[in-house]
Amino acid sequence: MSKNILFVDDESNVLDAYRRNLRKQFNITTATSGAEGLTAIQTQGPFAVIVSDMRMPEMDGVEFLIKAKSLAPDTIRMMLTGNADQQTAIDAVNKGDVFRFLNKPCSPEDMAHSLSEAVKQYQLINAEKAVLENTLKASIETLAEVLSLISPDVFGRTTRIKRYMLACAKLLGLPNLWEFESAALMSQMGCVTLPEELTKKALSLSRLNEEELEQYNRHPLLGAQLIAKIPRMERVADSIKYQHKYYDGSGSPADAIQGEDIPIGARILRVLLDYDLLETAGLRGNAALEKLKRRGGKYDPTVLAAFEQFLNEELGAQEQEVSVTQLNDAMILAEDVITKGGTLLMCKGQQTSESVAERLTNFWHNGAIDNKVKVFLIKNTGDEEVTST
Repeated sequence: MSKNILFVDDESNVLDAYRRNLRKQFNITTATSGAEGLTAIQTQGPFAVIVSDMRMPEMDGVEFLIKAKSLAPDTIRMMLTGNADQQTAIDAVNKGDVFRFLNKPCSPEDMAHSLSEAVKQYQLINAEKAVLENTLKASIETLAEVLSLISPDVFGRTTRIKRYMLACAKLLGLPNLWEFESAALMSQMGCVTLPEELTKKALSLSRLNEEELEQYNRHPLLGAQLIAKIPRMERVADSIKYQHKYYDGSGSPADAIQGEDIPIGARILRVLLDYDLLETAGLRGNAALEKLKRRGGKYDPTVLAAFEQFLNEELGAQEQEVSVTQLNDAMILAEDVITKGGTLLMCKGQQTSESVAERLTNFWHNGAIDNKVKVFLIKNTGDEEVTST
């Protein structure tokens, strides 16, 4: 992948020459127009480097590289042209975010050297990005798990929503899945600023007075402000900020944003959070989904369709009763886990990670809960059947 190079030039002989001279060092793909180049990015990418000629009919090199940047922001872009005027170079660098500007004719040796430098830059950027994203993802997962252990009724729901979110994002073909997972896990972060009783009241669908409603509707903005302080989390923060915004523009914040201008992560969250509230109120599966579908214009129809597809597949899940000592992270709680004294320990839908399993085992050893819990395995995940003992 790191040596995949795309050349875009309307002169076929130039493309043939570069393919012939560079094929032993790089994996070369060529396109004879900007439109063809954009198609190649979408169908044959990712590319480490894109090299574009400046003077092409219909779409010049700067215009092409600007569009290429939106499709593949991490790809390194270079400009190749016989026109050496200063303004062309300035436009190429400033608008197309070009790594290097080369003049025609460019020898195979000079091109190979420039490509090698560009590939190194691509590898560096993506290595740093992978480390940062994995670190962020692990940190967010840890924080979310700690919060769910401390306050399962408030933050336990985020583990359910995370699973739904990932499924919808995959079905919608969205990139950067870690951002959607993070948005789900951190969606209730603003609730830490609210009185606990107010949050519990809202989640139980109890009627809030005007002051309480105003307080509760501020939690997405407060959560977004906290998350936005973390580097590379700007899109996650926007999804959290607009989670109470409906597709028709109603809801909060009270601004002009509506429809597809609402961040896609927020549009998914709006569906999932409302579905989760209906489940909490006693509706299950398709019954809860049908109620959402009857709220005309409130939800993105493509998100609803993706979520419905996921639910139809999930209805095949196998519910089982197992010992707490058998729990593993391939299982999901099928019901709330409540102590013999009536305290909620874990919410239905929470993944039984190692720390969750250990906590439940400790409570069982102390006699606070029974040995058996109900879980379900998702159909066709490849998980082994668990035998109760």
